[in-house]
Amino acid sequence: MATAKLYSPQGSFKQEITLPEQFFDAEVSNGCIFLTVKAYLANQRQGTHKSKTKAEVSGGGKKPWKQKGTGHARQGSTTSPNWVRGGTAHGPKPHKYTQKINKKVKRKALASALTVKAQAQSVHIFESLSFDAPKTKAFLNAMSTAGIVNNKRVLFLVSNQDKFAYESSSNIPWARVMRVQDANTYELIRAHQVVFSQDALGQLGGGAQE
Repeated sequence: MATAKLYSPQGSFKQEITLPEQFFDAEVSNGCIFLTVKAYLANQRQGTHKSKTKAEVSGGGKKPWKQKGTGHARQGSTTSPNWVRGGTAHGPKPHKYTQKINKKVKRKALASALTVKAQAQSVHIFESLSFDAPKTKAFLNAMSTAGIVNNKRVLFLVSNQDKFAYESSSNIPWARVMRVQDANTYELIRAHQVVFSQDALGQLGGGAQE
């Protein structure tokens, strides 16, 4: 049975609560985590790298010198790869790095990542991560009271009801705020601590990207 500490919006401890077993007490599959993270990172690549071939660089169109009798090696064009400012032979070309992962693998990877964090006592719940105004000081005070402030990466998963959570944490280098439906295995694995609002915890699994 996985549990986590519940904090008030101001960061004071209230009680221990039980986390949903389907997400926080699942069988951990390192293979699914590996495949999902690998695909996620591959899908971030734009694949726009490109070098010009001898047909695309400027110049050429005329044979540099006659074929025989000059004492030089024969040459057909100044755009040849062996010329300075010539084209690149077998250079990179734009292509997609997209990898597809089965939905069941994604779901298992997400549950595995959450279970790993719960086992490490790295999951925390706030009754709300909503603030009256976008104030970094209020955000830091709540985290400091809860003992979560540190220089390591903390992932905050919020719902649409958690107002000003993004704005209040935008200039804090160790804080990463995401909507819970945008949560993915890569961000969970990277984080040292994972903080949910109660609303976000209730929405977990409702369209998460894994």
